[in-house]
Amino acid sequence: MLKKSLILAACFLTVFSGAAGAQDRYQNRPPVIVSPDLTAPWVMQLTGERVVYRQQVPTATRKQQGRRGLVRRPADAAAQQASIARRQKPAKSSIDPQFLPQMVAYATREKPGTIVIDTNNRFLYLVTGKGEARRYGVGVGKPGFEWAGEHRITRKAEWPDWTPPQEMIAREAAQGHYLPARMDGGPQNPLGARAMYLGSTLYRIHGTNAPWTIGYGVSSGCIRMRNEDVVDLYERVKVGTKVIVI
Repeated sequence: MLKKSLILAACFLTVFSGAAGAQDRYQNRPPVIVSPDLTAPWVMQLTGERVVYRQQVPTATRKQQGRRGLVRRPADAAAQQASIARRQKPAKSSIDPQFLPQMVAYATREKPGTIVIDTNNRFLYLVTGKGEARRYGVGVGKPGFEWAGEHRITRKAEWPDWTPPQEMIAREAAQGHYLPARMDGGPQNPLGARAMYLGSTLYRIHGTNAPWTIGYGVSSGCIRMRNEDVVDLYERVKVGTKVIVI
Protein backbone atom coordinates (compact mmCIF):
# COMPACT_ATOMS: atom_id res chain seq x y z
CA MET A 1 0.00 0.00 0.00
CA LEU A 2 2.86 2.39 0.84
CA LYS A 3 4.54 1.51 -2.44
CA LYS A 4 1.41 2.37 -4.43
CA SER A 5 1.08 5.68 -2.60
CA LEU A 6 4.66 6.59 -3.43
CA ILE A 7 4.11 5.72 -7.11
CA LEU A 8 0.94 7.85 -7.26
CA ALA A 9 2.71 10.77 -5.63
CA ALA A 10 5.61 10.54 -8.10
CA CYS A 11 3.20 10.48 -11.07
CA PHE A 12 1.33 13.48 -9.71
CA LEU A 13 4.56 15.45 -9.31
CA THR A 14 5.68 14.51 -12.84
CA VAL A 15 2.39 15.58 -14.40
CA PHE A 16 2.28 18.81 -12.37
CA SER A 17 5.87 19.73 -13.17
CA GLY A 18 5.31 18.88 -16.86
CA ALA A 19 2.22 21.09 -17.02
CA ALA A 20 4.01 23.89 -15.23
CA GLY A 21 6.96 23.55 -17.59
CA ALA A 22 4.69 23.64 -20.61
CA GLN A 23 2.95 26.70 -19.22
CA ASP A 24 6.30 28.42 -18.62
CA ARG A 25 7.48 27.37 -22.04
CA TYR A 26 4.63 29.09 -23.87
CA GLN A 27 4.12 31.98 -21.48
CA ASN A 28 6.81 34.13 -23.14
CA ARG A 29 6.91 33.05 -26.75
CA PRO A 30 9.99 34.13 -28.72
CA PRO A 31 9.46 36.87 -31.31
CA VAL A 32 8.89 35.94 -34.94
CA ILE A 33 11.77 37.29 -37.03
CA VAL A 34 10.93 38.23 -40.61
CA SER A 35 12.46 40.42 -43.27
CA PRO A 36 11.00 43.94 -43.56
CA ASP A 37 10.62 43.29 -47.29
CA LEU A 38 8.14 40.48 -46.78
CA THR A 39 4.54 41.53 -47.43
CA ALA A 40 2.99 38.13 -48.01
CA PRO A 41 -0.52 37.63 -46.60
CA TRP A 42 0.66 35.12 -44.02
CA VAL A 43 2.91 37.78 -42.48
CA MET A 44 -0.01 40.20 -42.20
CA GLN A 45 -2.06 37.51 -40.46
CA LEU A 46 0.37 37.17 -37.55
CA THR A 47 -1.52 38.15 -34.42
CA GLY A 48 -0.39 38.04 -30.84
CA GLU A 49 3.21 37.73 -31.93
CA ARG A 50 5.88 40.34 -31.50
CA VAL A 51 7.42 40.97 -34.94
CA VAL A 52 10.96 42.30 -35.15
CA TYR A 53 13.34 42.88 -38.04
CA ARG A 54 16.64 41.26 -38.74
CA GLN A 55 19.66 43.31 -37.92
CA GLN A 56 21.15 45.12 -40.91
CA VAL A 57 24.25 43.45 -42.26
CA PRO A 58 26.91 44.44 -44.79
CA THR A 59 26.51 43.45 -48.43
CA ALA A 60 29.36 40.97 -48.18
CA THR A 61 27.55 39.13 -45.39
CA ARG A 62 24.40 39.02 -47.49
CA LYS A 63 26.27 37.32 -50.31
CA GLN A 64 27.70 34.78 -47.88
CA GLN A 65 24.24 33.95 -46.58
CA GLY A 66 23.01 32.98 -50.02
CA ARG A 67 19.47 31.68 -49.75
CA ARG A 68 19.47 31.12 -46.02
CA GLY A 69 17.35 34.18 -45.36
CA LEU A 70 16.28 37.62 -46.44
CA VAL A 71 17.87 40.60 -44.78
CA ARG A 72 17.34 44.30 -45.12
CA ARG A 73 19.76 46.35 -47.22
CA PRO A 74 21.80 48.95 -45.36
CA ALA A 75 19.91 52.24 -45.17
CA ASP A 76 22.26 54.12 -47.51
CA ALA A 77 22.16 51.38 -50.14
CA ALA A 78 18.38 51.17 -49.96
CA ALA A 79 18.06 54.92 -50.46
CA GLN A 80 20.44 54.78 -53.40
CA GLN A 81 18.50 51.97 -55.05
CA ALA A 82 15.20 53.80 -54.52
CA SER A 83 16.66 56.95 -56.09
CA ILE A 84 17.84 55.02 -59.14
CA ALA A 85 14.44 53.33 -59.47
CA ARG A 86 12.66 56.69 -59.37
CA ARG A 87 14.85 57.99 -62.19
CA GLN A 88 14.48 54.91 -64.38
CA LYS A 89 10.90 53.86 -63.83
CA PRO A 90 7.91 56.16 -63.32
CA ALA A 91 5.85 55.53 -60.22
CA LYS A 92 2.15 55.05 -60.94
CA SER A 93 0.89 56.43 -57.66
CA SER A 94 1.77 60.11 -57.70
CA ILE A 95 3.52 63.00 -59.44
CA ASP A 96 6.28 65.13 -57.96
CA PRO A 97 4.73 68.48 -56.89
CA GLN A 98 7.43 70.38 -58.77
CA PHE A 99 5.83 69.21 -62.02
CA LEU A 100 2.45 70.73 -61.23
CA PRO A 101 1.53 74.03 -63.01
CA GLN A 102 2.81 77.11 -61.23
CA MET A 103 3.99 80.66 -61.84
CA VAL A 104 7.76 81.06 -61.54
CA ALA A 105 10.41 83.70 -62.06
CA TYR A 106 11.84 83.25 -65.55
CA ALA A 107 14.33 85.60 -67.17
CA THR A 108 14.26 85.45 -70.99
CA ARG A 109 14.38 87.67 -74.01
CA GLU A 110 11.56 85.74 -75.66
CA LYS A 111 8.26 87.54 -76.14
CA PRO A 112 5.21 86.76 -74.00
CA GLY A 113 3.29 83.83 -75.45
CA THR A 114 6.45 81.93 -76.45
CA ILE A 115 6.82 78.33 -75.30
CA VAL A 116 10.27 77.20 -74.10
CA ILE A 117 10.77 73.51 -73.32
CA ASP A 118 13.70 72.54 -71.08
CA THR A 119 14.05 68.84 -71.85
CA ASN A 120 16.90 68.28 -69.37
CA ASN A 121 14.84 69.48 -66.42
CA ARG A 122 11.44 68.28 -67.78
CA PHE A 123 9.77 71.70 -67.74
CA LEU A 124 7.68 73.62 -70.27
CA TYR A 125 7.57 77.40 -69.80
CA LEU A 126 4.89 79.64 -71.25
CA VAL A 127 6.43 83.10 -71.14
CA THR A 128 4.04 85.65 -69.61
CA GLY A 129 6.40 88.65 -69.47
CA LYS A 130 7.73 90.80 -66.61
CA GLY A 131 10.30 88.15 -65.75
CA GLU A 132 7.74 85.40 -65.15
CA ALA A 133 6.43 82.28 -66.85
CA ARG A 134 3.81 79.64 -66.30
CA ARG A 135 5.65 76.36 -65.77
CA TYR A 136 4.38 72.84 -66.43
CA GLY A 137 5.98 69.45 -65.93
CA VAL A 138 6.46 67.36 -69.07
CA GLY A 139 7.64 63.96 -70.25
CA VAL A 140 10.29 64.06 -72.99
CA GLY A 141 12.12 61.81 -75.42
CA LYS A 142 13.81 58.74 -74.01
CA PRO A 143 17.55 58.16 -74.57
CA GLY A 144 18.22 58.17 -78.30
CA PHE A 145 15.10 60.21 -79.07
CA GLU A 146 16.14 63.59 -77.65
CA TRP A 147 16.09 66.59 -79.93
CA ALA A 148 16.27 70.40 -79.87
CA GLY A 149 15.10 73.09 -82.24
CA GLU A 150 12.63 75.86 -82.96
CA HIS A 151 9.20 75.43 -84.54
CA ARG A 152 5.75 76.97 -84.67
CA ILE A 153 2.47 75.37 -83.68
CA THR A 154 0.91 74.53 -87.07
CA ARG A 155 -2.22 72.73 -85.91
CA LYS A 156 -4.27 72.11 -82.78
CA ALA A 157 -6.61 69.18 -82.15
CA GLU A 158 -8.98 68.09 -79.39
CA TRP A 159 -8.96 64.39 -78.49
CA PRO A 160 -6.77 63.63 -81.51
CA ASP A 161 -6.62 60.23 -83.15
CA TRP A 162 -3.27 58.50 -83.33
CA THR A 163 -1.55 56.93 -86.32
CA PRO A 164 1.81 55.49 -85.21
CA PRO A 165 4.64 55.92 -87.77
CA GLN A 166 5.71 52.72 -89.47
CA GLU A 167 9.15 53.08 -87.89
CA MET A 168 7.58 53.06 -84.44
CA ILE A 169 5.35 50.09 -85.27
CA ALA A 170 8.37 48.08 -86.46
CA ARG A 171 10.52 49.16 -83.51
CA GLU A 172 7.90 48.20 -80.94
CA ALA A 173 7.08 44.92 -82.71
CA ALA A 174 10.74 43.92 -82.44
CA GLN A 175 10.34 44.23 -78.67
CA GLY A 176 7.09 42.27 -78.59
CA HIS A 177 4.79 45.33 -78.38
CA TYR A 178 2.23 45.47 -81.17
CA LEU A 179 0.72 48.86 -81.91
CA PRO A 180 -2.53 49.47 -83.79
CA ALA A 181 -2.36 51.01 -87.27
CA ARG A 182 -4.69 53.73 -85.99
CA MET A 183 -6.49 54.60 -82.76
CA ASP A 184 -9.45 56.93 -82.34
CA GLY A 185 -9.22 59.79 -79.90
CA GLY A 186 -10.32 59.10 -76.32
CA PRO A 187 -9.14 58.52 -72.75
CA GLN A 188 -7.12 55.44 -73.75
CA ASN A 189 -5.36 57.20 -76.62
CA PRO A 190 -1.66 57.91 -75.91
CA LEU A 191 -2.07 61.47 -77.27
CA GLY A 192 -4.55 62.30 -74.52
CA ALA A 193 -7.01 65.18 -74.52
CA ARG A 194 -5.20 67.71 -76.74
CA ALA A 195 -2.38 67.92 -79.26
CA MET A 196 -0.40 70.84 -80.68
CA TYR A 197 1.60 69.89 -83.78
CA LEU A 198 5.09 71.34 -84.24
CA GLY A 199 6.03 72.55 -87.73
CA SER A 200 6.01 69.81 -90.36
CA THR A 201 7.55 67.27 -87.96
CA LEU A 202 5.92 64.28 -86.34
CA TYR A 203 6.51 65.86 -82.93
CA ARG A 204 3.65 67.20 -80.83
CA ILE A 205 2.92 68.67 -77.46
CA HIS A 206 0.12 66.42 -76.29
CA GLY A 207 -1.68 64.88 -73.35
CA THR A 208 -1.24 61.32 -72.13
CA ASN A 209 -3.04 58.28 -70.81
CA ALA A 210 -0.10 57.66 -68.47
CA PRO A 211 0.22 60.77 -66.25
CA TRP A 212 2.74 59.09 -63.95
CA THR A 213 5.34 59.38 -66.76
CA ILE A 214 5.53 63.16 -66.40
CA GLY A 215 9.04 64.15 -65.35
CA TYR A 216 10.69 61.25 -67.20
CA GLY A 217 12.32 60.58 -70.55
CA VAL A 218 9.87 58.05 -71.95
CA SER A 219 8.51 59.23 -75.32
CA SER A 220 9.69 58.87 -78.91
CA GLY A 221 10.41 62.58 -79.05
CA CYS A 222 7.01 64.14 -78.36
CA ILE A 223 6.44 66.41 -75.37
CA ARG A 224 3.73 64.92 -73.17
CA MET A 225 1.73 66.62 -70.42
CA ARG A 226 -1.00 65.64 -67.99
CA ASN A 227 -4.40 65.96 -69.67
CA GLU A 228 -5.54 68.77 -67.37
CA ASP A 229 -2.31 70.66 -68.04
CA VAL A 230 -2.35 70.27 -71.81
CA VAL A 231 -5.96 71.51 -71.88
CA ASP A 232 -4.89 74.56 -69.87
CA LEU A 233 -1.97 75.28 -72.23
CA TYR A 234 -4.12 74.60 -75.29
CA GLU A 235 -6.50 77.38 -74.27
CA ARG A 236 -3.64 79.86 -73.75
CA VAL A 237 -1.82 79.48 -77.09
CA LYS A 238 -2.80 79.65 -80.73
CA VAL A 239 -1.62 78.38 -84.11
CA GLY A 240 1.59 80.21 -84.98
CA THR A 241 2.96 80.19 -81.39
CA LYS A 242 6.75 79.94 -81.29
CA VAL A 243 8.08 76.80 -79.58
CA ILE A 244 11.73 76.50 -78.58
CA VAL A 245 13.03 73.09 -77.48
CA ILE A 246 16.38 73.12 -75.65
